[in-house]
Amino acid sequence: MASTEATNRIADVWSRSQATTFRRGATMLVMSLIVPGSAQLAAGNRRIGRAGVRIWIALVVAALVVLASLFLARNVLLSLLTTGWVLWVGSWLVLTLGLFWAFLIVNAWWAARPRDMGAVRAGILGGIALVLAGAVAYGAVFTSSALRSSGSAFSTVLGGGGDTKVKAGRYNILLIGSDAGNDRTGTRTDSISVASVDAQTGRTVLFGLPRNLEDVPFIDSSPLKKLYPNGYNCPTHECLLNAVYTLAWNNKALYPGVKDPGVQAVKEAVEATTGLEINYYAMVDMYGFKDLIDALGGIRMDIGIAVPVGGDTSSATSWIQPGPNRTLNGAQALWFARERKESTDYARMQRQKCVMSAMLHQMDPLTVATKFGQIAAATGQVLVTDVPSSEVATLADLATKARSLDIANVSFAPPLIAPGAPNFDLIRQTTAEQIAASEALDKASAHTTAKTSPSKSAASTAAPSTNPTAAKRPTVEESVTTQTGDLSSICAAR
Repeated sequence: MASTEATNRIADVWSRSQATTFRRGATMLVMSLIVPGSAQLAAGNRRIGRAGVRIWIALVVAALVVLASLFLARNVLLSLLTTGWVLWVGSWLVLTLGLFWAFLIVNAWWAARPRDMGAVRAGILGGIALVLAGAVAYGAVFTSSALRSSGSAFSTVLGGGGDTKVKAGRYNILLIGSDAGNDRTGTRTDSISVASVDAQTGRTVLFGLPRNLEDVPFIDSSPLKKLYPNGYNCPTHECLLNAVYTLAWNNKALYPGVKDPGVQAVKEAVEATTGLEINYYAMVDMYGFKDLIDALGGIRMDIGIAVPVGGDTSSATSWIQPGPNRTLNGAQALWFARERKESTDYARMQRQKCVMSAMLHQMDPLTVATKFGQIAAATGQVLVTDVPSSEVATLADLATKARSLDIANVSFAPPLIAPGAPNFDLIRQTTAEQIAASEALDKASAHTTAKTSPSKSAASTAAPSTNPTAAKRPTVEESVTTQTGDLSSICAAR
């Protein structure tokens, strides 16, 4: 009888000891999650523990420095974070530290002496340790891959070389949609626009130039000015604005040392046409940008006209139907932006601006953060620009401000401009007047008293309503005739 009681007491003591060891092991796992290396220090493994804690302290200090930089040196921080080699080094650092952290979690389980907590408890705690270590390792691998993708994209996209100097208080950005399909010889600039952005407020005027604009002039410093002193023209009427890119490449000897003679020539033509000095350009592959739209999860906007997908009415495989707040995937957005068999080049110009506006309004920080890898990978394949990484912070701030404002829209299309016989003086005059009107809105807004509702200010009064319950918006085709100034009256980005 005494022997049985002694045996039971021993078993009870052993069970309590196993439970205590289990709790200690669970505590060590929590310690490893909160302060990597602390569990090893508690277990007596000072060499590994000190290494883990020191790295953790260094990372906390680095995080505080980054946080402070957001307020004190944001431009410097964003410049570093958009530099390819910095992100490449960071990707391997994240991977190494993440795997080391995962090792510390598993090591903490082992240091808790799982053999002394019983098979069941050891198995449960081991499973938890593996899940936690796996989650940390997966996060490290995912983050590392995203950083490498973004580093590669930034190295490809942010080529630098643009003019960082503000032009009369504005940044003028040339937006080019390139089209090098299998049925074409060389690259055609299928879409050409200029976004003129106020350097303080971000208020934007978007100028659209028709692809079939004839007799386009070149600025005096352009090498092509000597070949075409009276503008780019020919008897066959094939010398169009969208052929300037290929023209320059065919005469690339005139542009020694220039990375992309085509873009440089388009810049020179657009500057002479509009009277604006271009700071930067962004060239988008019109076929590839659907991947970027898909990476964003699609775009949403009001659509006022049915657009056939796959051809004209007789050969269309489906239709993009009109309606409010419609969501388009990448392929649908591409067709919406490029289809012209059922409409006109000028209507297509408006639809392309609708797509650009929707992307601007929906490129919010949450979307970018949650889909960073996909967006970075798609961007590297789709976009090329001469914006240097040092200017990313400035332009990002302006883009954020622009999202809260209506984008004024000017299309140099009939009836305002006849592409076959364009009045370039009128184009330049209209450009200057529209920019002045845009700046007047900012001045009026700045002088509005605190008691005056923003909706009653001069800025709001001049801009058409974006309320979907307001008067019916014109269709894209109607807007070409009415020369609507506010893009939201054509297609409201949601």
